[in-house]
This record gives sequence, C-alpha cells and structure tokens, in this order.
Amino acid sequence: MLEMLINPKDAEKSPWKMFFIGLVYASLSLLIVQWFFSNDVVLSKFAGMLVVTFTVLFSLPYMYYMIKQEEEEDETVQGFLGVWKMHSDALYGFMWLFLGFVVAFSFWFIILQNYSLFNAQVETYCMINHPGGIQDCVNQYDFPAKVATTGAATKEMRFLSILENNVYVMIFTLLFSLIFGAGAIFILAWNASVISAAVGIFTKYQIKDIPLGVLRYMIHGFPEIAAYFVTALAGGIVGVGVIRNGIINPKFLKILENSIILIFIAILILITAAAIEVYITPLFIS
Repeated sequence: MLEMLINPKDAEKSPWKMFFIGLVYASLSLLIVQWFFSNDVVLSKFAGMLVVTFTVLFSLPYMYYMIKQEEEEDETVQGFLGVWKMHSDALYGFMWLFLGFVVAFSFWFIILQNYSLFNAQVETYCMINHPGGIQDCVNQYDFPAKVATTGAATKEMRFLSILENNVYVMIFTLLFSLIFGAGAIFILAWNASVISAAVGIFTKYQIKDIPLGVLRYMIHGFPEIAAYFVTALAGGIVGVGVIRNGIINPKFLKILENSIILIFIAILILITAAAIEVYITPLFIS
C-alpha cells in the first residue's frame, strides 16, 4: 500500500514530492524498530541495521521503476552532456528522497533519545572522524551527549580517511546495483542514517538545532550522495541492459559507454565532496 503513495512517473516530473515520501518511509522505519525491536535482548543490538532494512523495503518499488526507466532512455542518448541531461531528473528525485530520509531520521533519533536505534551509525561516524580513538568516541556520544572529543585526526588524515571510505561505498553501490538494480538503495539509506547520527551528535541532541545540523552536513553531503546515486544509476542501467539486450547487442555497448561516463562523473564529484567536507564545511559552521 505504501508504495502507492506516489506514482514513480509523477515523481520523475515533480522530484520534490519524493522529499515527503522520504519523510514517511524513514519515520515509519524508525518507529517500527522502536516499538517492536528496541526492547528485544538480541535484535536491539542490530537496531541500526533494522532501521535501514525497513527503509529499503519501503523504497524498493520506486527505485526499481526509476532504474528501469533510465535504462530505456539510455538506449537513445550519447555524449557526456546528453547522458547527464537524460539522467538529471532521476538524480533530483533520488536527492529529494535522501533529504527526506535525513530529516526524518535526525528528528526521530533526537525525539526518541534511543541510542540503540543508530548504534552502528554512531560507530561508523567515529571510525571516519576519530580513527585514533573509536571506542572513546562511541562512549561519549551516548545519551546524554558529552562534548569532549578524543583521537581527532589532522585534515590530511581526515581527507584520506573520508575519501577512502567514500570510494569503498561507491564500489559497493556499483556492485549492489549491478547484482540487483534497486539494491543500491541499501547503501544510500545507510548513508542517510549515518549523516543523521552525525546531525544528532553535532546538535548535542537538541531538536531546535536540527536545521543547522542538516545544513552543516548537506554542504558536503549533497555532492557526496549525488555521486552515489550517479553510481547506482550506472550500475543499475547496465544490469537491466544485460537482461534486456544481452552483452553483444549494439544497444548494450552504448549503455555500457554511457555508464562509464556516469562513473567518471561520480568519481569527480566524490573527490570534490571529500575536499568540501574537510576544508570548507568547518569554515561555515564549526
């Protein structure tokens, strides 16, 4: 029933509508885990992954339709600018969906004050930002929030750590989308939840500061996630293209060429996003 809230065809024409769908899907996912799994002795340890899993389940119909639609369009376009123009509408829809995830995750994480809901996400945040003291970092960000930090890295170390992590995510996004066209939504929902955990930490779990926290991480988060979505499109349309045309069909060769262009675009965006996160974002909001 939930997948019928909005027709994917309408979403492609009005990408901003996906923001509200993201709000609904992420909110329901968090509340389901809070109500049914947070008190379970075993499953509560994996609550962070369960939140992402439910979000993925809700989002799969839309993701599958969009990738299938983009593959059909990709058979008729060529050239760098042509490929970008053809897929930009889908990218905008994905970005609005992602922003809805981030806002909803951030809101409910702070409202519910349940650390276990994002336990894995907080550990990931600490691994990226405090590689020299991961456990100390995790301990200090439990509720109520503490403001001291340990194991901070230099800008150069953070840039390499962030870029390395982002490249790994990009590779997994490509593999997931190749194996199962809509499967990349798992990587993207996971990243939305990690950013939301970071928003909670930055705002010291204050609901009034959510807009400031979202702004801080979206400065570099938008280009970073855009790179993942571009990668997901590239892998997804190749996977669908193999099924529809085979690997020796001229149409597939055109799809493969366009996918390589998309991956190249994604790499450039990813490098830019890492540089923004390390060298520019702190200048605006510390």
